[in-house]
Amino acid sequence: MNIKFLNCSIVLFSLAGFAFSAPSVATERSPFDTDEASLTQKQLIGKRLFEDANLSEPAGVSCASCHAASQAFQGNNGSRIPAVAKGSQDGKFGTRNVPTAAYAMMSPSFHFSKEKNEDGEIEWKALGGQFLDGRASNLRQQAEGPFLNAKEMNNASKKVVVDKVRLASYAPLLKNAYGRHVFDNPDKAMFVITSAIAAFEKTHAFAPFSSKFDRVLKGKDTFTPEEAKGFELFKDPQKGNCIACHVGDQKSTNPRDWLFTDYSYDNLGLPRNPDIPENANADSFDLGLCNQDGIAKKAPKGLDIDALCGAFKVPTLRDIALTPPYGHNGVFKTLRDIVKFYATRDTSPEEWYPKNADGTVNKFNDLPSRYAANVNTKEVPLDRKAGEQPRLNDQEVDAIVAFLNTLTDEK
Repeated sequence: MNIKFLNCSIVLFSLAGFAFSAPSVATERSPFDTDEASLTQKQLIGKRLFEDANLSEPAGVSCASCHAASQAFQGNNGSRIPAVAKGSQDGKFGTRNVPTAAYAMMSPSFHFSKEKNEDGEIEWKALGGQFLDGRASNLRQQAEGPFLNAKEMNNASKKVVVDKVRLASYAPLLKNAYGRHVFDNPDKAMFVITSAIAAFEKTHAFAPFSSKFDRVLKGKDTFTPEEAKGFELFKDPQKGNCIACHVGDQKSTNPRDWLFTDYSYDNLGLPRNPDIPENANADSFDLGLCNQDGIAKKAPKGLDIDALCGAFKVPTLRDIALTPPYGHNGVFKTLRDIVKFYATRDTSPEEWYPKNADGTVNKFNDLPSRYAANVNTKEVPLDRKAGEQPRLNDQEVDAIVAFLNTLTDEK
């Protein structure tokens, strides 16, 4: 059995990480410092952990180093390579564009579900999870990974992390909340630490629903003509068709019904990014979902695991204007670039992909050729062929970008 994926008309993907190297000084002051009085004890502990730059090896990296509040909880820790964040060790970089932690709390746990595909057939669809390959089921599990990742915070073990927290100025908060023996068992202490971070990531600051779009939904603001046109194109199944994956309930005026993702996985055939250090090796490919640890055991019986290769989780589009570059490999520098890519990937592939020695276009060059058939080429606007008119012209691309800018939360 093969699995097929819905198209997400505008997708930004990211590095499977949570924290990467920062200078050995405190990270930026969070704009939500003044809200500490509203936090529960567990959330406050999580905030301290999230901002602590002493929990990496060497010190200098916090969760906030790559998930900065001013960038919708995204960033690259000042990396010289915009597409990937730098790690705590010199010369270490991630392999994916950093994801936003904003609205991450809304994602369901990773699972497979039977759904109708674009042809009306029932097929298995992968949904949810954390990281772009869904390998962490929830926020707590996600928070643990970067601490122990050599390319991120680079700690050798859970005990190393726990011992650092034991020496932190806020350690008494943990003892008060969880008992004086909270640090005695590294596994249990790590569970407490990551649970607190997850609790903080579930606070209002990470999902404020305070954008112009939200005000328009509630009748408290209006779109400009270009924004309104962009929204219609976003929804139009014969034009942008963005809403196919970046879903919203068109009958609802409740912002929580507009998360702009269905948490599915899609293979979009993005161009290879030569700036990523690992891509210097022509045989190195990031295959996304099919490389998720233990995916064969999680997949339904009979599902072809190879059909998952090249698919990445569809993220929310909320705050997208604050999170460049775009694409799971950060290959697109601007929001307009990625919108135009969806419109012209197939009509003018030479704009996006390099040429082979014989002059033909090396399309889908960030995938081994055996997985090229996995790329979404059926759904609008990715259903065109070379030489045909794209579903969106330049003015329509601009209108969709104008609409996407209304999704930016205002603090």
